[in-house]
Amino acid sequence: MRSQKGLGSGRARSPMSIIIVIALCCFFYALGAWQRSNFGKGDSIAMRITRGADCSVLPTLNFETHHRFGEGFKNHDSGVKLFKPCDARYIDYTPCQDQNRAMTFPRENMIYRERHCPPEKEKLHCLIPAPKGYTAPFPWPKSRDYVHYANVPYKSLTVEKAVQNWVQYEGDVFKFPGGGTMFPQGADAYIEELASVIPIADGTVRTALDTGCGVASWGAYLLKRNVLSMSFAPRDSHEAQVQFALERGVPAVIGVLGTIKLPYPSRAFDMAQCSRCLIPWTSNGGLYMMEVDRVLRPGGYWILSGPPINWKTYYQTWKRSKDDLQKEQRKIEELAELLCWEKKYEKGDLAIWRKRINTNSCQSRKNDLSVKICKGADADNIWYKKMQLCVTPYPVVKSSDEVAGGKLKKFPDRLFAVPPRVSGGSLPGVTAETYQEDNKLWKKHVNAYKKMNKLISSGRYRNIMDMNAGFGGFAAALESPKLWVMNVVPTIAKKNTLGVIYERGLIGIYHDWCEAFSTYPRTYDLIHASSLFSLYQNKCKIEDILLEMDRILRPEGSVILRDDVDVVNKVKKIVSGMRWDARMLDHEDGPLVPEKILIAVKRYWVVGGNTSAVQ
Repeated sequence: MRSQKGLGSGRARSPMSIIIVIALCCFFYALGAWQRSNFGKGDSIAMRITRGADCSVLPTLNFETHHRFGEGFKNHDSGVKLFKPCDARYIDYTPCQDQNRAMTFPRENMIYRERHCPPEKEKLHCLIPAPKGYTAPFPWPKSRDYVHYANVPYKSLTVEKAVQNWVQYEGDVFKFPGGGTMFPQGADAYIEELASVIPIADGTVRTALDTGCGVASWGAYLLKRNVLSMSFAPRDSHEAQVQFALERGVPAVIGVLGTIKLPYPSRAFDMAQCSRCLIPWTSNGGLYMMEVDRVLRPGGYWILSGPPINWKTYYQTWKRSKDDLQKEQRKIEELAELLCWEKKYEKGDLAIWRKRINTNSCQSRKNDLSVKICKGADADNIWYKKMQLCVTPYPVVKSSDEVAGGKLKKFPDRLFAVPPRVSGGSLPGVTAETYQEDNKLWKKHVNAYKKMNKLISSGRYRNIMDMNAGFGGFAAALESPKLWVMNVVPTIAKKNTLGVIYERGLIGIYHDWCEAFSTYPRTYDLIHASSLFSLYQNKCKIEDILLEMDRILRPEGSVILRDDVDVVNKVKKIVSGMRWDARMLDHEDGPLVPEKILIAVKRYWVVGGNTSAVQ
């Protein structure tokens, strides 16, 4: 009886089942017709590619650190090119600042310290190894004061700069006491003196430039005051100084004031300093002061501590005559006047000038017929451009109290306020509305990234790079004392947006990704790139860009790429031969969107590790 009753119930439900099946068939027929139409974000081709791309809503990657695990390299796809480790001598290889290549260039004006990249036939097509014993840096803020010796195993600075308290070697770590050549009482005391003249505390000053930075202690101690510095120094003037800075979690690049313009836009920095940086400010007619003036914002501050300031006290220590040093300081004063810089302070070893807010308040320039104003050239068109012996003009103002180029809000308000370069119409086709829409979009993208990798906001990633930064929306959405972002604007980008990024209170740099970046290996924890590979299609090899990313990414560092599905598929195939664990994910709006996301983790491996699988 029970079985007959069940059988009868099944027969009773059959008409309803038929109706449901018919309804479902109609629904899927309509859905298919909609996908083949022009109304959907994706079409049947995009759907087919998506299904074959192994996309997933949730990643299975492990973003935690597991030192000394996963050194082996296995790949079961015989069609994938496997990249071998480079020789151990390339552990700290910097392609465009290679010492051997540098020595073939002239010494005058620091030409040999500038960027000199290898030709195509000399590029390495291998993976830069980490040194034995490499370990993840200490988390911020401990990393400001301590660095693992195994990561930067160079002791020369501990001897050479022992008196100045740059760095000390203690057991298996380096300790950074915060000292400097011109601030023997420590960076904090030095910054306190600056703050008595410069409005550092209230958000007026947000971006700073440190020329000849040493181990970047000035920038390191400015961070707790919410000031973000861009520090640079030449490769190996003092061994590994920029490498130390980045290992500490402080923004820095390899660079020099030589003959080529600095890779920053005009009116970028609120403050710039030279603390015994040994830059010959009065040589070449004041060329270097003119370049600092180009990147210094109207109303910004220039700080000089070291020769020739306080020459009466130090002339014997510096082994120079009183007359020579006095003439040098007098020349600096004259150049500052020509540049419309007003001297605000001089006491002991320190002098501070302020750049006037517009040219109307610069009477000396108006009356000096010898002043040559730069003409014709775009002040932001700087990539490999020679510095010129001329003064970058101020933007035109309508009144004597107007800040040339536009007044900025105090930080953090300026982070999401409409920048003057946008509101003033400097970027054709960009309006306040499109800028604000871009911000909303990147907040949405970053929220999606945080779901894919829950460690993004945890402090696990300190040094972050955005390889195609646009308006800096990615960095703005991430803004936190736990991290900083190097916003890179490619030199071939359709719009020059780096000035906007600085007006937001963020930092960045121009770069051409067909060449190596000006940094040491293993200096970034997380690298992000949106539409970068589409931008560089037919410009240079995807493989070369990915190998450069691998060079500058720390072991167990992470990558987030966003691009068209065809491009991401190509990238995914290449990185599967690079000791990266990678996974492609759908766009946060769903699988119908042809743009996809690739997330990856670089495996931990060191020089001399298990390489049998790649031989």
